[in-house]
Amino acid sequence: MTKTNNKQIAVVGTGVIGVGWIVRFLAHGYDVVATDPAEGAEQKLREGVAHAWPYMERMGLAEGASQDRLRFEADLKEAVRDAVFVQENVPEREGLKRQVLADIDASTDRETVIASSTSGITPSTLQQDCAHPERIIVGHPFNPVYLLPLVEIVGGEHTSQEMIDKASDIYKAIAMKPLVIQKEVEGHVADRLMEALWREALHIVNDGVATTEEVDAAITYGAGLRWAQMGPFLTFHLAGGDEGMKHMLKQFGPALKLPWTKLEAPELTDELKDKVIEGTEQSAGNKPVQELEKQRNEFLVRLLDLVEEYWPEPQTILQNEQK
Repeated sequence: MTKTNNKQIAVVGTGVIGVGWIVRFLAHGYDVVATDPAEGAEQKLREGVAHAWPYMERMGLAEGASQDRLRFEADLKEAVRDAVFVQENVPEREGLKRQVLADIDASTDRETVIASSTSGITPSTLQQDCAHPERIIVGHPFNPVYLLPLVEIVGGEHTSQEMIDKASDIYKAIAMKPLVIQKEVEGHVADRLMEALWREALHIVNDGVATTEEVDAAITYGAGLRWAQMGPFLTFHLAGGDEGMKHMLKQFGPALKLPWTKLEAPELTDELKDKVIEGTEQSAGNKPVQELEKQRNEFLVRLLDLVEEYWPEPQTILQNEQK
């Protein structure tokens, strides 16, 4: 199998995450072939791309970038056949993902990198049915993919370092910040951290300590502002004063023994569901989701410029790349 276009990407699955990948690749001058068996998928995809495109124009398009470089192909094998890189985004069901990845593996050149956007399944599990498992990696992004730069790269038991390196290079070419995870674990890194916060937030609402709006405010006007520039470790490093983390651990380390947090998720009762749903809808007011998404995107475009100004290259990512 001979590739004639070294900038042809295939995206399998065109839901919210798939559309985000497509927009990002198109905006950086790539040709994209998309496939999805759902009825009306192509029309919905093109509407999604058009909706996100103005934000990419504001961020800056690569030379030759165009929505016209998107092609929809109903047949999976035909869609991935000539791709140098395949990004899979089918629903988060292990059996389905394994079957789709095996089909992609059987239909592409052995030099093609095959990445899954899975948020929780390990690559060693995903590559079990593939004839060439060394090509299978996790490439887990964050919504909206076309704006947020982090992508977690995770290799499985049989993944080759060459494929991890190739994936990292491709993601960097579309202005992403690849974080190579050194050890595979369910949920990877970022989602495990967010899940822990989500569990605690549910407990706080369930126990009547605070409403959903108040929990959101606690993050929005507190930790969230700091986390946009620094993660938890550097944030606590500054909390230690002149001695940094050394003093912080000495001063506040004993508090870790106190039962402030609950690691187990609360039972998702009807009462808790009602509290979460009603509280969230009240916070949203009468604004539809699309309007809230627009506000979020406008905020992220401006915030990303500030983040890049103050923290152009997160040190942890650089250190992982040098290993």
